[in-house]
Parts: sequence; structure tokens; C-alpha cells
Amino acid sequence: MRDLNRTAYQRMLEWKQRPDHKTLEVSGARQVGKTYLVNKFADEQYTHKIYVNLLELSGEIFLENYHDIKKEMKEGKRYPNPVKELLLRYEPDFTDSKDTVVIIDEIQESADIYNRIREFTRDLESDFIVTGSYLGRILNKEFRYSAGDMTSLEIQTLSFEEFLDAAGAGEQFARLDIFGSDEEKAYQEISHWYKIYSQTGGYPPVVLKVLAGASVKECQEELQEIIRLFTNESRRYFDDILDYEAYGNLFCSIARILVREKKGLEEDSFSEELQQIVARDYSSNLGKASVNRAMDWLYSSGIIGFAGKVINSNILDFRAKARCYFMDLGLTSFFLKQIGCEDSDIKGIVSENFVYLDLKRRSGYSGEFAFEMPAFATWGRGELDFYTKSLNTGKTYVIEVKAGKNRTKTAMEVLEKGKADCLLMAKGSTHGGIADQIYTIPIYGI
Repeated sequence: MRDLNRTAYQRMLEWKQRPDHKTLEVSGARQVGKTYLVNKFADEQYTHKIYVNLLELSGEIFLENYHDIKKEMKEGKRYPNPVKELLLRYEPDFTDSKDTVVIIDEIQESADIYNRIREFTRDLESDFIVTGSYLGRILNKEFRYSAGDMTSLEIQTLSFEEFLDAAGAGEQFARLDIFGSDEEKAYQEISHWYKIYSQTGGYPPVVLKVLAGASVKECQEELQEIIRLFTNESRRYFDDILDYEAYGNLFCSIARILVREKKGLEEDSFSEELQQIVARDYSSNLGKASVNRAMDWLYSSGIIGFAGKVINSNILDFRAKARCYFMDLGLTSFFLKQIGCEDSDIKGIVSENFVYLDLKRRSGYSGEFAFEMPAFATWGRGELDFYTKSLNTGKTYVIEVKAGKNRTKTAMEVLEKGKADCLLMAKGSTHGGIADQIYTIPIYGI
């Protein structure tokens, strides 16, 4: 398997180098490369590694040892360090030292082990990494939240920068002047890779197919297999078929909402509108509660993300969960095609989703933007694609993606009224430029 350099690896290094670091919890959607990356990190940064997968035989043996020790302790036997005893039974050569890392994969399969994280962190010198998807844990009340004993790291699909690095164009992109002073050839090459990325997305198995020379159609077939895997695995977490039916139909319904040109949604109307679409197109028996459960599931599983809404460009007048996006461009393109969306519409929606994902990443770990971002905004009867405030500079930005004349007029009014410090125009057919407070960049330069 070809190695893909991930920025999350650097964050793991930062965690390891931090004095008195806690257990590292690596989470994320299915097929984003969590297990591969964690094992690569362990192999390169530690002398000894113990790997337990709770969905495999190693996990079954580990849990049997755990239950044996638990039974013995209930019967009166005492161990100075029960966690160390557990690891010694599983791996007799276990040595408790800073050169040892214990990885417990698919942690969502055992609330018992997850709830022992406090003891892992506090009772041993060895490092601990737990990893797995969100599946099941969010619905199982037996899982306790151990935030005080964990450092959390979420892995997503490859960003465009990571994708370019894998394609060998990362350094060229880093040198590119997004305001127009480079040669035409440089912009054309990055545009070429952006076009591919916007159709295939950043799931590692899909990216590897791209790098192997597969067609867009073949890459989307791989993506379809990932969707099928996720859908089938999710089935066992729903209490009734009604919830599963709602969940299965949401993908295309979300895509239909993305296509609609509309002013901002009122508070709580997003889920209501979605429920109406699902009920109309698939089953009139589906209620709002079922749709909400399925939506929360997709959000917690890292498949979709929400954008807020800033009313009348007043950053203090905020509505959460007012719009929805897919967390991978390949998913966006795939489902827009599934509902028969025109290619010209797909291009615009995918570009907006691309900007959303960039802002979302930079609102999280790096903390570049205000906590509740990304968000779109209204101004009078108009709408702005994105409205955000930098925590580094204190400046407020209006971001317009492939803006038409009416959108540009609204954005200019917001700028003139002092409701924003800068206007950023992200377009598909430009090399960029600067004019006073207005910055124009190619879409991939966001």
C-alpha cells in the first residue's frame, strides 16, 4: 500500500512530545485511515507495540482476560495494578515503559474497556491510543465521557493539500501565488488536480485509485463500496427498520436540499424540510423524530457537517445547524449525480462544499476562526455564502463562491456598511488579484 502523508501524524507527534500526555483517542468516519495511521505512528515512534482489535480474535482474547480478572477481583483477589495484569495476561512480554504503546482499535465495541481509560492513563508509564469509528458509542448509554483523561484527535478524509502532496504537486501548490503573478502552466496543473479531487474526494482507498491512474468512474465505484460498507454496518445500531429506512434515504435528500437556491433557513426548519422531502419521496410514515435521529447519526459518524447562519450579518445573532454539507467532496459529487443534478450545478455546489470543508478544518484544531463557524449570512433580502471572523487577526470576512451579480452587490453592501473587513471572491476561472478590501482567488486557493 502506498504511503499517504497525513497532517494528523504531526499532531500525534505533538501529543507524544507533550509532558504528562494522556491517552490519545483517534476517532473519525469509516475508511479515513485511522488504523493504518496509528499503526504507522506506533511502528516508527516506539520500540514496543501491543495491538488489540476488539472486532477480531485479538479483541476476543483481550476481553476474556478482562472478564476473568474482573471476576477474580469480585471474589476477593487483589492486584496491585489490574491494568498491568490484564496486559501481561494478553502479552506476557509486556514491559511498562515510555517506549511501549498499547493500541486498542475498534474501541466502540466495548464500553467496559472504554470506561477504563482513566486507569490506562494514570496507572502505567506506557502510552495508550484508542481508536475507532463513532458507530455505536453515541447510542450506547454505557459509554461514559472521559474527556479529562483523553486527548482527542479526529481524522477526516484527505484535504486538498494532502491530496496534492500525494500526487506530487504539494510543493508546487505551496509556492503558487494565488493572486495571479505565476505562469499560466502552474495554475493549469493545480486546476487539473482540483477537478479530479472535486469528483473523487479524499477517502484514502479512493485517492490510491486516483494515484494508480483509475478513471473518475472507477474511483466513484470505490466510493460507492465505502458507502455500502458504512450503510450495512450502521444497520445493527438502529432499533427499528423505520430509522434505518430514514437513514438510507437521507443521502439523496440532503443532496436535493443542496441544489435548491434559497435564502437562509429559519431556526429548526432544516430538519423539518428534510423530513418533508424524505416523507414525500420515500415514505409518508416517517416522522421528524426518525429523521432527526438519522441526521444526528450521520453527523456523529463524520459523514455530514452543519453550517450556522448569521442573521443580517450580525455575528452575535447566530443560528446553529441551518445548513448541511457532506464531509467529503466525493460524496457530494456522487449523490448530486445520483439525483440527476446538472453538471453546471454540481460544479457550483461542490465548490461551495469545498470552501465549507476548508473552513471547518480550520475552525477545529487550529482554531483560526470563531468557534461556531462555518456559517453563511443574510443581509436584507440577500445572502452571503460564508461569513467568518479570524481569531488571529480579528478581521471579519465575507466569502463568495462563484458569485453572480446579485450576490456581488449584496457582498459589496456588507463591506461598505462596515459589517465586514474583507471580501474574498473564490472562483473557478481566475488566477486571482487584489483590489483594496477585495481579494479574488482561484477556488483551490481558499
